[in-house]
Amino acid sequence: MNSSTMQSLFYPRDFTTRDISTGPATIHVRTAGAGPAILLLHGYGETGDMWVPMAIDLMRDHTVIVPDLRGLGLSSKPASGYDKKVQAEDMARVLDELQIKRADVVAHDIGNMVAFALAAQYPDRVTKLAVIDAPIPGVGPWEEVLKNPLLWHFRFGGPDMERLVAGRERIYLDRFWNEFSASPARFSEEAREHYAALYALPGAMHAGFSQFAAFDQDAIDNRKFLENGKLRMPILAVGGEKSFGPMMGTIMRFAGTDVREAIVPDSGHWIMEENPQATLRIIRDFLK
Repeated sequence: MNSSTMQSLFYPRDFTTRDISTGPATIHVRTAGAGPAILLLHGYGETGDMWVPMAIDLMRDHTVIVPDLRGLGLSSKPASGYDKKVQAEDMARVLDELQIKRADVVAHDIGNMVAFALAAQYPDRVTKLAVIDAPIPGVGPWEEVLKNPLLWHFRFGGPDMERLVAGRERIYLDRFWNEFSASPARFSEEAREHYAALYALPGAMHAGFSQFAAFDQDAIDNRKFLENGKLRMPILAVGGEKSFGPMMGTIMRFAGTDVREAIVPDSGHWIMEENPQATLRIIRDFLK
């Protein structure tokens, strides 16, 4: 797969797009391929478009499902419901609508948190779980993670936060794309313009802030999930070499009984922009 293909932000015609109602939200979903199902969950600062290169590869032998999370991308933007327990229910309803009983799940950033809540609530539906470069609220060293000054946005709030960034979405998002990259130039200008436009849609920044504002409730919910025992499906904890790195394994061993680790070399947080080939190899090896 050449570099120009790897950087594409647009799904080819092989993918079907649909909007699936989950009740309070409507989730924009792309599907393609045949075979065992795999659900790809994106994080903050991006949408399901981050997965284009991986989805194109996986569709050769999988049924690939790529949603935009509630409030982000082309999904609807309700005023509430951004705790990850609720968003996991969104994903379960998406799978129901697609008549998929079980799936592997690969997630990044906020997607990790939704994926964990999905696996905790519906353990029989998640066959394998890969989480990439972001912590899980309430799991393992969560309180220590919160002290990292680079994660100031976890606590950014107040009545004026949306007004402060309105019309300045690109300025706000550039902070994350630059500060969390090993090489900021790898997060292309095309990608920055693409995502900034999606986050400038009405309600999108409110939804983004709400993802972080829900962390305290997420931590409560996740601790309660773990009272019933750790996840038992195979888990792959992936860190960017110059981001969370091996800390992902440390975190996920508090959450699962069968945890293996991998590192995306020469990459910060934005693994699909910084080293997509290595990321795809790591996920392919895990899915074998």
